[in-house]
Amino acid sequence: MRTISLTPSPSPGGRGERVRKLAKSGTSDDEARFMTTELAQAYRDFPATERWTYMDVSARGLLPRFARDALVAHLDERMHAELDKYGYFDMIERVRGRFAQHLHAGADEIAFTKNVTEGLAAIAASIDWRSGDNLVICPEIEHPANVYAWLNLQRRGVEIRMVAPRLGTLPVEEAIARIDARTRVLTCATVSFAPGFRTDLATLGAACRSRGVMLVVDAAQSVGVLDNDVASLNIDALAASTQKGLLGLYGMGFLYCRREIADRLQPAYLSRFGVDLGDASEADLGSFEYRLAGGARRFDLGNYNFTAALNADSTLEYLAGFGQEAIENYVLGLSHRLARGLLALGLPVGGGEPGPHLAHIVTVGRLSQGGHDSTGDARMQSLHDHLAEHRVKLSIRRGVLRLSLHLYNTEHDVDRVLELAAEWSRRGA
Repeated sequence: MRTISLTPSPSPGGRGERVRKLAKSGTSDDEARFMTTELAQAYRDFPATERWTYMDVSARGLLPRFARDALVAHLDERMHAELDKYGYFDMIERVRGRFAQHLHAGADEIAFTKNVTEGLAAIAASIDWRSGDNLVICPEIEHPANVYAWLNLQRRGVEIRMVAPRLGTLPVEEAIARIDARTRVLTCATVSFAPGFRTDLATLGAACRSRGVMLVVDAAQSVGVLDNDVASLNIDALAASTQKGLLGLYGMGFLYCRREIADRLQPAYLSRFGVDLGDASEADLGSFEYRLAGGARRFDLGNYNFTAALNADSTLEYLAGFGQEAIENYVLGLSHRLARGLLALGLPVGGGEPGPHLAHIVTVGRLSQGGHDSTGDARMQSLHDHLAEHRVKLSIRRGVLRLSLHLYNTEHDVDRVLELAAEWSRRGA
């Protein structure tokens, strides 16, 4: 049987890996310049950039050509019954390892999920809550995925301690001040989906670790774009999905859980993939006794989304070839350029001048003046429509225009948006 699509592809991450090897041949400054130059050419791997000025990774990322080709080859093999299921499982373990490297974690700290919601819910349901325990959250700037999983715990007597945002961000010191002896979890997004600001995870992580509180993060907006070093940030659990910065498909996610924490958690659901079978066959139930798999693997359920995992295998390799720190630096350079340009036009950019709050998402407008895909601000709706009419892909969330960037964006993209915004402004809109 052929298993071409289930083995590491020689081409998807090949370009990035060659770039990294060439870059390493010079000094650190040479490496940075070389990597920036190569990242500025990454758009060539994404056919959609020929048709759009695409600034909407915060909704979904672009699918690279090599990933599409690998998927077609895989489907052809499936159609002709040329696949070996054991090859699937080898690929799954390879992907687990790739995502672990992406987070600076261990492979035994990674589980597969369907999406961010499932990952967060799995953690919430596995903690041995006692009536009177509490958790800290700033729900007004969180995606619903990171709200309902915790609200559901109120029926178990868990107190939800809500912190109000300050200028669109989580006020870190206020959140820390809400922690007491009964606090089990502090949860937040690495980057909010609106207004798209970064959270000071370093301060939160240090405070939570010193107090024995789990720091659980929703990394939907940051994986693949920013460098999420779970060890240095003291993150205990992290949920992500593949359709945004990981350049993948809907229907698959990852759950990171620090080994020391994972080994103490009891999953709400159990499958043969979450059990340590030792040398036994997967169909052998023995005496109906079981031992949970070590680490985060205990959260794996049933057969995996092999098609989405195949896609992630190629895109994670591709991203690793450039290096996540290099990608972050490149993209932040673009977002700073965009934010400053929009401010120069007199537009209400979220957070004002670029600073520590700015990630790869630049928002324009005022929060809560509208909803999903629409804004109550007539001027901002007009600007959105003008950009969209000129084939700029962007989105609206909680009333603000959201322009979000990834490695396939270029300075030309940024300048194109600024040119269109200036044109709109001159019209007196």
